[in-house]
Amino acid sequence: MRRSKGKYRLHSDEHWLLHQFQRIYPLYIMLIPALAYILLFAYGPMYGAVIAFKDYKIAKGIWGSDWVGLKWFVKFVTYYDFWNLVKNTLRISVYAIVAGMIVSILLALAMNCMRNRTTRRIIQTMTYLPHFVSVVVMVGTLIRFLNPTLGVLSKFIQSLGGTDRDLMGVASAIPHLYVWSGIWQNAGWGTILYIAGLTSVDPQLHEAAIVDGASRVQRVRHIDIPAIIPVIVISLIMNMGSILSVGADKMLLMQNDLNKSTSEVISTYVYSQGIAAASPKYSYATAIGLMNSLLSFLMIVTVNAICKKLNDTSLF
Repeated sequence: MRRSKGKYRLHSDEHWLLHQFQRIYPLYIMLIPALAYILLFAYGPMYGAVIAFKDYKIAKGIWGSDWVGLKWFVKFVTYYDFWNLVKNTLRISVYAIVAGMIVSILLALAMNCMRNRTTRRIIQTMTYLPHFVSVVVMVGTLIRFLNPTLGVLSKFIQSLGGTDRDLMGVASAIPHLYVWSGIWQNAGWGTILYIAGLTSVDPQLHEAAIVDGASRVQRVRHIDIPAIIPVIVISLIMNMGSILSVGADKMLLMQNDLNKSTSEVISTYVYSQGIAAASPKYSYATAIGLMNSLLSFLMIVTVNAICKKLNDTSLF
């Protein structure tokens, strides 16, 4: 009897699992394209990382090329301009992360304080739209705007009695132009997470604070900001993964011979060595990219551990 009951229970469990699968199998079918994309374009190319440890020759192929160990990693670390590349990359990345998060948080808090929903939606739409502008179009507009002869800024400076100057040729101005043009393009999009966090705030907290005589600024400081601290921490941890990855496309469009001392970063150096060079150094560029990825992973793990210890909020 026990065996029969066990078999009956087993058969009932199988029927239940089969029923559940038949009920939701369309969802699994919908996952197939996403899984295929990840396997083909995220995990599939990972075998190519072995190129970083070889003297890759196209004629010999990946596995037929000579093994050179850590040769390319050592070459990059001992490169005469290595520290300048790291300094430029970190300067722009940290600047962009800190300034971008501050602007997005302030913008989200300001929109959350708006009582008129129509006005808030209009402002949200206006701040979201630049995110969909192509980087090429945005940089082209920026160059045109800063043109020393025909640019709007130059005309304005000349009208005040000043002399025109091409800021795209000023090395010290490139980090600021890169960061603040990026903030203009992505600040509105970055507010989405923070606005979502603010919508979870219990309205009764604000009502109680109003009864106690709290001002709007005090309510933002003691209610709204603490509510989005977990979101800020998670966003900070995720941004650490790209701290060594300044966008090569945008920086290459902004780069010229006059500003190269500050615009040459790791990603543009990889492009110049691995693609743009007359004789591309595929192994060298792959080694730099692999080192960049490993350091970014270590940054994520480190910052995650620090945030977990200090604030008890972490990504994993």
